[in-house]
Amino acid sequence: MYIDSLVNITSKAWALPILSSLHEGVAGRQATLLAATGAGRAAFAQSMEHLVRIGLMERNPGHGHPLRPEFRLTAAGIPAAAMASKILNAAGKEDHDLLRRTWTVPILTSLHTPCRFNEIKRNLSSITDRALSQSLRIMEDRSWVYRNVNETARPPWSVYSAINTGNAISRITGPEVHFFQA
Repeated sequence: MYIDSLVNITSKAWALPILSSLHEGVAGRQATLLAATGAGRAAFAQSMEHLVRIGLMERNPGHGHPLRPEFRLTAAGIPAAAMASKILNAAGKEDHDLLRRTWTVPILTSLHTPCRFNEIKRNLSSITDRALSQSLRIMEDRSWVYRNVNETARPPWSVYSAINTGNAISRITGPEVHFFQA
């Protein structure tokens, strides 16, 4: 499923910034990517290893020193990197920390139409109630998600909608967009 691919990619904090940097032409060496993303070494290394493991990046054969390898995007990584670049460009620099959270992009993807809590949870099979609730609250605080409570219903229920930057990201990652299978 498409949304599972997004969950897999965003499970490491620096995956989207790394993919975006490579898409924008930053050299595939660790030092240049570290400088471009601003990541810490340990988290960066984990994200790079993850991207190689899921097949979006590979070592560039014949380039780089064994201790300072050079990386490049794979055929599956090229469209994923283009989407990562669009996502990061849709959000301001001050909001990149929110995009490094595991569930932000998958939740926004499921909010291409207004949804109730359980509908979002159904789309994201591995998310816990707590993680979904916290993520929605954080995005609501940043005005990426709007929560509309229907008080007339018994019991009252909420409908969540992507707004502002959240809506822009939701349109970029919507279900009609088919870009890769990680």
